[in-house]
Amino acid sequence: MTDRFWSSEEYDERAHHLYNEGDYDGALETLKEGLALYPNAVDLYVGLGYARLAREEFAWARAAFDRALGLDPGHEDGMVGMGEVLLRLGATEQALRLFRTVEGMGFEDDVELMLTMGRALYREGLYPRARDIFTRLAAARPDCADAVACVGYALHRMGDEVGAARQLRRALRAAPELYEARVYLGHLLYDRGDGEGALREFERVPPPEHWDPLALHRLLDLKTSVLSWSREDPRLDPWQTRLDELEFWEDDPTERLLAEVEAQVMGADPLWRLRDENQLELFGVAAENEDSEGQAEVEVRLRGGRRFRGSWTGVVRQMRDEAGFGHEGVVDYMRRIAEGWHEQFGVDVPFSDPERFLRAAAAAELLSIEASDEPSE
Repeated sequence: MTDRFWSSEEYDERAHHLYNEGDYDGALETLKEGLALYPNAVDLYVGLGYARLAREEFAWARAAFDRALGLDPGHEDGMVGMGEVLLRLGATEQALRLFRTVEGMGFEDDVELMLTMGRALYREGLYPRARDIFTRLAAARPDCADAVACVGYALHRMGDEVGAARQLRRALRAAPELYEARVYLGHLLYDRGDGEGALREFERVPPPEHWDPLALHRLLDLKTSVLSWSREDPRLDPWQTRLDELEFWEDDPTERLLAEVEAQVMGADPLWRLRDENQLELFGVAAENEDSEGQAEVEVRLRGGRRFRGSWTGVVRQMRDEAGFGHEGVVDYMRRIAEGWHEQFGVDVPFSDPERFLRAAAAAELLSIEASDEPSE
């Protein structure tokens, strides 16, 4: 609780900070508190929509953006957010109309809005449309390395590896520390058989900035195959240590204790499964029996102790975003991780479906499914 009433702008800033930290629950509670005091604050409704969207609560997100646009029909962030919700719900043409309207309002050079629209299209597999938005942004803002890199990501998904590599190199000339693009380029070169080029890109990323275990595994492999280093060479220690941090952490005793306390307090009805009662009106009867739609909620724990909660797809999305690969589609991310597990452990994990992906990984003891709210038969 605060010692004084915050302004709506302060609530918005606090929620935005929590959102950027990945604390979507905290952002949501902050926004609710703010809206209780400022029920007509458009920016708080927009923030609420994005927080709901991050939690995959699409009906609630749509309601929040609806409210924001009812108060301010021309609110560009609200329109982009609504467009992203519509994409998730399969209403592609409606979403595209909103995106075109935002660009037509003069926001074609707004980096944040254009990247948000392009990434939303990319995540839904609409690569040509995503490429077009990224290309227009890159033309309007040639200083924006992120936009150029995103053109490369989209081109790669469209099968143009040469064009993708060209755009990624262009982005890295403008921003050498755009490590996500450098790792992506390293993978692209590795897959094309250019081991020396891949190694050059991977090793230009400092070990603490590596978040992709497959990239580290490939780097270690290339150090031995291209440079003929021994796997026991002490010069490999920083990279091996980072790989150990990402993949082989032992369970933390404190985390284990907290998990046990949490389980005792929550009992058979954990708080993360409880539904905001006000949401029922948005779902009708179906909300009373979520099992009818075959949705399951799970809690997945990685070897390093990191936990993710949500639907099968939601958990994989959280894993992807946490690793810094939010530009990738879910299937693309699962495929890359499955390839890394195959190379490191010799296990085959299916990557076409999030549930099968997580269950197979758990069976191979690569992660654990600690809780599962299974749909009834």
